[in-house]
Parts: sequence; C-alpha cells; structure tokens
Amino acid sequence: MLPAVSLGLLAAFLFAASASLQQHSAHVAKQSLGSSPAHGRVRSSVAPLPALARRLVRSRLWLVGWATNLVGFLTQAAALHFGSVALVQPLLVTQLLFALPMATAWSRRRPSRLAWMSAAAISGGVAIFLAVRGAAPVSGAPDREYIIFGGLSTVAVVGLLVLASTGRRQLVQATLLAVAAGLCFAMSAVLMKLTAADLLERGVAATAVDWPGYALAVSTVAGLLLGQWAFATGSLAAAVAAMTITNPIASYLVGVFAFHVAPPTDAAALAAVAASGALITAGVVGLSHSSIVRPAGVPDSVTAAREPDPMTREGR
Repeated sequence: MLPAVSLGLLAAFLFAASASLQQHSAHVAKQSLGSSPAHGRVRSSVAPLPALARRLVRSRLWLVGWATNLVGFLTQAAALHFGSVALVQPLLVTQLLFALPMATAWSRRRPSRLAWMSAAAISGGVAIFLAVRGAAPVSGAPDREYIIFGGLSTVAVVGLLVLASTGRRQLVQATLLAVAAGLCFAMSAVLMKLTAADLLERGVAATAVDWPGYALAVSTVAGLLLGQWAFATGSLAAAVAAMTITNPIASYLVGVFAFHVAPPTDAAALAAVAASGALITAGVVGLSHSSIVRPAGVPDSVTAAREPDPMTREGR
C-alpha cells in the first residue's frame, strides 16, 4: 500500500506543478499578445488561440510544465501498478492542496479562510480514507468482461449527459459536461492500469495489438475535450468541482466493480468512506470557488477557459 500511496501523492504534486507552470506561462503569453500592436483590437482576455499556441511552444516555462505533466502521468501509471484504482484515484484530489501554495506564490495573495478550511477538509478526508482499514481497497485482479461493461456503460452515460446539457443554462451545462469528463478520466485510470500491466507482463508487441491502450487514448482525449468544453461553457468553479468530485467517486466504484475487490462491509469502513467522501467534496467545492486559484483579473466565466487553471488538472 505504501508504494501506491507515495506514488499517488507524488503524481498529484506533479500534476499541480505542471498546471501551475503552464497557467502562469499562458497568462504571461496572453497578456503580451493582447498588448502587442498586431492584436491591439483584441481584448487581453480573449487572445487568438493559434498565436497564443505559437508563443506557448516557444516558452521554456510552458515546456517544463508539459514535461512535468508527462512525468506525472508516468508516476500515476506506476501508482496504479502497485495499488488499485479505487485507492490511487481518490489520492489525486490532493493536487488541489499542492496547487494552493503554488497559486499563492504566483499571485502573491494570501489564501482566504475558506481556502484554508477547504484544504483542511480535503486533508482530513484523505487521512480518514487511508487510516481506516477496509475503506481503501489495496489491490484486485482485473476482470476484462466487467471492464468492457463498465466502459460501454460510461460511453452511454457520457452520451446522455452531453445530450442533456444541450440547451441548458450555462451553469447546468458546464456541470453536466464536467461530470461526463470526470467519468472519462475515471475510465482512463482503469485502462491505464490494464495497459501498464500489458507492458510489464506481455511486452510492447502484445500491448500494441491489445485494445486497452487504444481505449485509453480515446477516453483520455474525450475527457480533455469535454473538460475544455465545460470550462468554456459556464462557471469554471462549478466545472472544476463537478469534475474533481466525479473522478474519484467513479474510479472507486469501477475499481471495486471491475477488479474483484471486496467492497467495505463493516460499519467502521462504511462510515469512513462516507465521512471521507463528504469532507473531500466539501473541500473541493470550497477550493474551486477560491479566488486564489485564478490569476488576478480572470473572471469565473467563459474567458477562464482560455488558460489552464491549477485545479483543472484533477481530472486524470
């Protein structure tokens, strides 16, 4: 359990660091682009994406953030190799804790009381989840038939959520799309565990002709697209909270269902899971509404989607 927990927390730190570096780089690039003569008529909060992308790929800070994200992805895969999906994915919520001091350093603003209380709630929830025996399933053998069923069910639910979001108010639409993105990322974790097992046990050639790797690519891209759609549609805070909460809950359920993991049955473990979920949910909602996680002058609206936020990377 210790290697999985350690690697899971390290992956959360790397994801938070990556998002913080890329956010700061994007914010600086967008400001310089908006103030340049070639784009004098464009508001700084709505920089042209192609020009912004060209500046970002030439930014050392942004490239360091991208490389850090790749290392975080590999670290998450290693954590999933040593532990269950139901154990590792909830730990990634702690990236919000790591993002808080990083955002504070960039903005030079002190976190509010709400931010500190939210961070304490997340810390308490994770501590309860890990401390009570039986609350966090440590390992389990994958059942591919169950995983396929879970994947098809996820596709159906995601499709229904996208359809249900059509024509809704911005807040509702953003929330539904963010939930769909969180479900995709939860399936990505399951498929990542299968792909990593294929690589280690069967080799590259066998992995290349097996379906989990390709399904992993599809689910990850779908999650990223749905997430950006959610951020661009309505409230950033609502989208971040919905995605961050959906991912660990769905991962826990799929991890128990598809990996022959015995679910908690005794009263203490069930109470621990419920208390942990409540604390983490409250903390995520609180931090997602904290102004410290957004650069100064960036509203909680459509324009916030133009630059990555430290809290938008939860979703892996």
